[in-house]
Amino acid sequence: MAEFYYGGQTPSGTKQPCQFYPPCEEKCRPLLKELLGLDILYLDQEIVVVNKPAGLLSVPGKGPDKQDCVVNRVKRLFPECIENPSVHRLDMDTSGILVLALTKESQRFLSMEFESRRVHKKYTALLDGILRSSGGALALPFRLDPENRPYQVYDPIYGRMCITLWKRLSVYDGKTLVEFTPLTGRTHQLRVSSASPKGLGIPIVGDRLYGTRKEGQRLMLHAGYLSFTHPWSKEEIEFKVDAPF
Repeated sequence: MAEFYYGGQTPSGTKQPCQFYPPCEEKCRPLLKELLGLDILYLDQEIVVVNKPAGLLSVPGKGPDKQDCVVNRVKRLFPECIENPSVHRLDMDTSGILVLALTKESQRFLSMEFESRRVHKKYTALLDGILRSSGGALALPFRLDPENRPYQVYDPIYGRMCITLWKRLSVYDGKTLVEFTPLTGRTHQLRVSSASPKGLGIPIVGDRLYGTRKEGQRLMLHAGYLSFTHPWSKEEIEFKVDAPF
């Protein structure tokens, strides 16, 4: 849902007739979030950008209990949306920015952008310990453990390389807030790179797979920055959402 402007061009030229604009920030976005079940950051005829909450799937899984997800909510909200609007995904436990395509042309374009790594992403994470170093780069090979899906394990022979830049932001209460910039897009890349003794050696707070999670505690990992080329205008656009922790 967005504002559809009908009428003559506004005096300031900020709105053109018969065009879609993102919902107004102060009054509309909080209301739309409650009504639609999605925090919509941006919307036009080609794409929709949402702030996914932790605990919600990006795409449907197997079984009737795994059908509530961002993709299906978007398809319900926008009947004109294509069957598969997904161009990337976030883990269910991860919150943050997710872009979806509303047309086949945009889906093809954005899928290629992600596959070619021309999209820029940054994450914020709270680690369950103190990091002494201020930053660095991680290049580690991981693969799926077939006996414990979807768990990833370190494997220098058969693993796929995961490359991540990281920067320490702050330290408090025995924990470290860090910024991750993934240069590859592997399953659980940031989570396993944090927890592995070959990586940072400190799991992300609330990680049920690679660390310890207390009852009711969420995974403290948030996709807070995303920039990419718009599929229609070909302009670079970016989105930022502060971590909710």
